[in-house]
Amino acid sequence: MIEIHTLKPIDAELLAASISKTGAVVTAEEHSRYGGLFSAVAEVAAEMKPVPMGHVAIEDRFGESGQYDEIMASCGLTVEHIVAEAKAAAARRR
Repeated sequence: MIEIHTLKPIDAELLAASISKTGAVVTAEEHSRYGGLFSAVAEVAAEMKPVPMGHVAIEDRFGESGQYDEIMASCGLTVEHIVAEAKAAAARRR
């Protein structure tokens, strides 16, 4: 697991090392999947070593308000979703 704390500049060397080690990538973020961590990591992976990728992020939808846990669950941002996405990406490795 890598904790990316900044998108610009993104640590491409760290990502490349992890991609070589795991052969797959899954990002998890409390952000839209468009223009966020998934997009930045996908750009690095596409240039360095294309691998199966998955993401757990907020899909293109309007925001809501409510209890934190309920919002995360409604957006699919739970441990169960992250594990399922990781298993799916790992299954697509060559």
